[in-house]
Amino acid sequence: MLLLYHVWLSPFCRKVRLVLGEKKLDFEMKVQKVWERDDSFLALNPTGEVPLLIDEDGTRIAGSQPICEYLDEMYGDASLIGQGAVTRAEVRRLVEWFDRKFHDEVIVNLVDEKIVKRFLGHGEPNSRAIQAGSRNLHTHLSYVEWLVDRRTWLAGEDMSLADLTAAAHLSCVDYLGDVPWDDHPAAKDWYARVKSRPCFRQILADRIPGAPPPPHYADLDF
Repeated sequence: MLLLYHVWLSPFCRKVRLVLGEKKLDFEMKVQKVWERDDSFLALNPTGEVPLLIDEDGTRIAGSQPICEYLDEMYGDASLIGQGAVTRAEVRRLVEWFDRKFHDEVIVNLVDEKIVKRFLGHGEPNSRAIQAGSRNLHTHLSYVEWLVDRRTWLAGEDMSLADLTAAAHLSCVDYLGDVPWDDHPAAKDWYARVKSRPCFRQILADRIPGAPPPPHYADLDF
């Protein structure tokens, strides 16, 4: 069975979990406290970061995108990265958009400020960062709406890694109850389609002690 080292509210770990679920692969998860030095984990992954996947044959893959591409090539017939150079380029472009731009402009300013600081004792949340994250979130949701107004899914006619990546990031913010879904109904409809997929059930079951999600978090109908 595959083993995934992860932390609960990491969009990168959630992205891998969604791919594993979409591929219908059996896997175990192990929470890795990356903020604490763990020599045994450093021996597995010298960066000390998650996600880290260990396949049944002992193969170790670090980093969300290398893991997802590995799983896409190794398991299942239907590719989540798509067929053809143009489609694959668009999927990867959108994956990078959310893994870099959305992460830096939204996740860092909302999830890190509200959750990570709190649990690691890194001081009080920065209100200016939170305000910036909220403003940036509207911009990204508008871009999601622009995409789904022109396509069935974010990257084209088929659900892809782009959708899973975007949903993984948004699910972290939605856990806080900070996504203004009512202001972006087309983005909400798209997220509901991803959220209703079987691979998302494990994500919706996540609970962080002392920080429960809002009631709509696990509600497929919001």
